[in-house]
Amino acid sequence: MESLLVVLIVDAVLLAVMVAGLIVFGRRYRKSLAEEQERALADRRRLVEEESSRILSEADARAKQLELKAKDDALRLTNESEDQIKKRRLEVDREVERLDRRREEIDRRAERLDARERDMNKRQSAIDKRKQEIDKLVEDRRAELERVAQMTRDEARAHLLSLVESEARNDMARKMREVDEELKAEADRRARDVIALAIQRIASEQVSELAVSVVSLPSDEMKGRIIGRNGRNIRAFEQATGVDVVVDDTPEAVTLSSFDPVRREVAKRALGKLVLDGRIHPARIEKLVDDARKEVEKVIREEGENAAYQAGVPGLHPEVLKLLGRLKFRTSYGQNQHAHSIETAHLAGMIAAELGADVATCKMGGLLHDIGKAIDHEVEGTHAIIGSEFCRRYGVNERVINCIASHHHEVEQEYVEAIIVEAADAISGARPGARRESLETYIKRVRTLEDIANSFSGVEQSYALQAGREVRVIVRPDVIDDLAAMQLAKEIARRIEESMQYPGQIKVQVLRETRAIDYAK
Repeated sequence: MESLLVVLIVDAVLLAVMVAGLIVFGRRYRKSLAEEQERALADRRRLVEEESSRILSEADARAKQLELKAKDDALRLTNESEDQIKKRRLEVDREVERLDRRREEIDRRAERLDARERDMNKRQSAIDKRKQEIDKLVEDRRAELERVAQMTRDEARAHLLSLVESEARNDMARKMREVDEELKAEADRRARDVIALAIQRIASEQVSELAVSVVSLPSDEMKGRIIGRNGRNIRAFEQATGVDVVVDDTPEAVTLSSFDPVRREVAKRALGKLVLDGRIHPARIEKLVDDARKEVEKVIREEGENAAYQAGVPGLHPEVLKLLGRLKFRTSYGQNQHAHSIETAHLAGMIAAELGADVATCKMGGLLHDIGKAIDHEVEGTHAIIGSEFCRRYGVNERVINCIASHHHEVEQEYVEAIIVEAADAISGARPGARRESLETYIKRVRTLEDIANSFSGVEQSYALQAGREVRVIVRPDVIDDLAAMQLAKEIARRIEESMQYPGQIKVQVLRETRAIDYAK
């Protein structure tokens, strides 16, 4: 145990000695290291001082060089600036000299203008004085002229203007008349050629046809059989046909009266069969009337198809053809409307071919233009509007619709084909022998023409001539001059077109007689 304690003590002493040695060594090493660092710092400080001295010496040398260069540049710029200033000063001096010379020139010109203005003022004063003298002389001369002419200045001016205006109006009227006559001559020539060719090509045989409403009887005894016991036969006949039977004193004839031409035709056929058969009683009447109605309907269909075939108008609706066939029994002024429609279609097609218009549209429009007359007694309205509405319901072309509706100017004519159809209608109705009218209608038309002409101011008298184809108007010359006479003729013609229905055309001729009257004193 003691040996162990000794060993431990020895070890402790050794350890203490080693620690002391290490402490001494560390102090010496730290001292030597500090000395080395001091020496290194001293060397670096010395190197830095040397480098700083070198840099400062170089900087001083560079600064001296820059200073020298800056002095040189400043000297050079100063010299250049002085040169530019000298040049600019010379230019300014020259500009000042030029402005001085310009100012002197302007002053001299202003003096000349002032002198000229003074001279012009003097001349203006002289001119004004001379003008006053001239005005006074003119006034004296004007007063002398007014005294001699016994007319004031305004009166003379008005008289002169009146003369000039009258002369100008006369020249204008003469020129307008010449141009109008040339245009009318050329239009008449071309129209005559086209119309003559169309009429020559159609060569229509249809002149005039009347819807006959008189049934011939073999004897007057047949009238009693038609009437029947207590009038039962005639009542049955009228009830079955819707036609009035007039049994009067006309020998061997019975008159049928009805506003419907188809009913009248049915009654005519049925009564004719009853007269031939001789058996007249209500049952027989009903049967024959029914047979006659079927015959007439068949004839209507056939005539409608025949009209379309003759006119060369295919593709029409069956209802349109049926209504077209009814025109076979319709007349206007004695002219059969079925034949008139076919004739109008041919004329319209020929005129359209000559003028380069649509031939098919003109033919269809001419064929259907009066189709409304077949039902105008059943439907309210004019036949043109009725026919156009009916055809529109069955798909007829709008161009054709316009031809139908506008051939009496009830609507605007939108296409040239409508004008051609109107012309063809007028040609067909106005040609010799196409139509005839009663004395009462003729007198009424002539009187209406004269009343229209007399309704205008300045008209003294008017006369309807050539069966109403011409109206001659005599005017007062002190109210109507030449130009007003031409305008009056146009206005009368326009009023006739708007207020009357007539075939063809009516010539309006205005006559003005100038009378110069004076008295010897």
